[in-house]
Amino acid sequence: MRSLPAFPGFPACLRSLLAVVALVTLAACGSNPKEQDETAGWSANRLYAAAKEAQGEGSWETAVKMLEKLEARYPYGRFAQQAQLELAYVYWKSNEPGSALAAADRFIKLHPNHPAVDYALYLKGLVNFNEDLGLVGHLSNQDLTERDPKAAREAFESFKELVNRFPNSKYAPDSIKRMNYLVNALASLEVHVARYYMKRGAYIAAANRAQVAVETYAQAPAIEEAMYILVLAYDKLGMTELRDDADRVFKKNFPNSRFLTDGLERKTPWWQLW
Repeated sequence: MRSLPAFPGFPACLRSLLAVVALVTLAACGSNPKEQDETAGWSANRLYAAAKEAQGEGSWETAVKMLEKLEARYPYGRFAQQAQLELAYVYWKSNEPGSALAAADRFIKLHPNHPAVDYALYLKGLVNFNEDLGLVGHLSNQDLTERDPKAAREAFESFKELVNRFPNSKYAPDSIKRMNYLVNALASLEVHVARYYMKRGAYIAAANRAQVAVETYAQAPAIEEAMYILVLAYDKLGMTELRDDADRVFKKNFPNSRFLTDGLERKTPWWQLW
């Protein structure tokens, strides 16, 4: 260490005191407890065990840290693969859906033939499904015409890929149920928007949204209302031929439809799908 410069008139005792202070400061910097990592030198097995213990206790942030360290220090082997997979789940539980989706995608890309790919796809579906609670979360204060169904569509695609690629997966039955729900929810959203346009006299827009629902979600319960809106919209537009065709299809498929007596007035919220 460099000696302190001598300044004229600077007391020798004070110079000595400053030197001591400098040494103490350097020593403190070199042993800052905040910079110490208690997991330094831990084996992959110990890091993984700590991550599992944290998960069991619901300490998701701690679990994330343990798994991240495990993957960084031991990037190869079964523990690394398991850490990559479990990170997706732990990120999700830590309210980091973006990181969870990225982790699941990375696992699938790095290990396309891994036996847990079906789980990674299922997890992707769950993250997106719960991101918007299947389109029905927090509905009371939001204009439903402004809702973005992106998460629901991506959830559907993940579940669909799982079912197509792994029809015998233990996650397939639940994925199918969620797909059916999402189809109903997405169809209902389209119909809700079509009804919104009808009430505001935007008949072309209403017909277009109803047509999208009919063509895309043909088996959904909401198609009954979509067909009725098509009849009304074509009638308002003076498109009699299309109106008659739509009316014929509507009455053939829904001869006892409540819309024939109730019109577009709904007695239950649109998101109550069953």
